[in-house]
Amino acid sequence: MSAEPPDDTSPDDEEDDLRYFVRIGQTDLDGTKSVERSLTEMRGIGKRTARIVAENADVDRTATFGRLEDEEIDRVVDAVEGLGDALPEWMANRRNDFYTGETTHETGSDLTETRRQDINRMKMIDSYRGVRHKRGQKVRGQRTKSTGRSEGTIGVNVEQIREEMEEEAESEDE
Repeated sequence: MSAEPPDDTSPDDEEDDLRYFVRIGQTDLDGTKSVERSLTEMRGIGKRTARIVAENADVDRTATFGRLEDEEIDRVVDAVEGLGDALPEWMANRRNDFYTGETTHETGSDLTETRRQDINRMKMIDSYRGVRHKRGQKVRGQRTKSTGRSEGTIGVNVEQIREEMEEEAESEDE
């Protein structure tokens, strides 16, 4: 036993005010990580975008996300929702939308849904990319001669051929 008196603040008290999950939109973010790190788990937000969100929300990007106060978390949520206005146009992930012509930045499930709609539109109009999507082939000009094989066997199965030849030899001997 040590001669020092115990501290009044124990680690258990610090864990009580920690939120393990912080919900933004339809995404649960890890509250045990830093603000910048946990925001990168959300679709449509990378490291650079997460840093911009933290700056716009006026929150320390290295602070633990689950230990932030409610008003700070609300500011982060507002910053994520208004991200299209805060980002420069070249950084947005949805530039010159096909239907509206607007430049926006999609995040979360909106990004997934928009991407699915774009792929379906390409399939319907039978564009080159749409046809490649329909066939399940590579879309962006990657090498297909030796990679991306999902069906059939590659190469020759020598052991199987030997077994078949031995079975044929045995059946001929009889």
